[in-house]
Amino acid sequence: MSFLVILISLTINYLWLKDFDRFDDSWFFRFRCRMETLTDKIKVASLRWVAALLLIYGLPLLVLGALLVILDGQLAGLPTMALHVLVLLVAFDRTQPGHMAKEFLRRWNDADEEACALYLEEALELPENDTPRDCESLSEFFSQQFVYLFFERMFVMFFWYMLTGPFGIVIAYISYQMRDSHREEAAVALVDCVALVVSILEWLPVRLVALTFSLAGNFVRCFESLSKSLWEFDRNADTAARLHGYARCALSGMVSAEAEDEDEGEQADVSAEESARAQKSREIAALVSLLERSQAIWLVVLAVVTLFAI
Repeated sequence: MSFLVILISLTINYLWLKDFDRFDDSWFFRFRCRMETLTDKIKVASLRWVAALLLIYGLPLLVLGALLVILDGQLAGLPTMALHVLVLLVAFDRTQPGHMAKEFLRRWNDADEEACALYLEEALELPENDTPRDCESLSEFFSQQFVYLFFERMFVMFFWYMLTGPFGIVIAYISYQMRDSHREEAAVALVDCVALVVSILEWLPVRLVALTFSLAGNFVRCFESLSKSLWEFDRNADTAARLHGYARCALSGMVSAEAEDEDEGEQADVSAEESARAQKSREIAALVSLLERSQAIWLVVLAVVTLFAI
């Protein structure tokens, strides 16, 4: 059932109201604040944040478990499957990565860096003026954020769903939400604990995605880069930069070859700035294609695993 649930969720995510923000994650911030408020009366700081952590993780997991027990065996398992699909759809990002890349490239090709930066701040809910405005830094920033967004909301969720079912999805979703939305006075120990949980959740999926990049692109370059940090565990590592590095290795030699083919038919009077912008546009398009191929590889592998598990 796992593969079918993933396939249905992806189909809905891509085809059903694809430009509409279906699920608003702001409810979690309110839920978290309420749980932390309930534990504010505990005088011992260490016990306070532990109690908050248990409530924030425990209540959603208890609700999910209760629903699964109630729906178990009903209508040939269709309500249970629908619940699994709903959990996955909530975990998927509200801004589809493919749509995000399309909107960014449209502004990028119009040579409007300010519009690109404003779009990213809105789509990624970044602080105002927190996005670089110069051409080189902006394209690099977008590529890193884009590949990490795809990884966080697709590959991580696929991996933990196949291993632990919807409970793993809920744990991963809560962990990411707690990392990205917390009160300013939140306990440092709680923030560090969540960061550690996220690092653990991402450790194996990062390496599997890097291996997938190797299969979908330049195998030798990407696998060499992966082998240098295969067993490292650094909770302070920049996962977005690391994934982008793997993607660049996988795409090495591919984008330049495409650019040479296109340049043969272009006029010689194209400015250096326009040429650089076109090159960055091709790199982003190639990155999107790499991620889509990698997702297809994962789906094939999941289908094979499901087939042999039956």
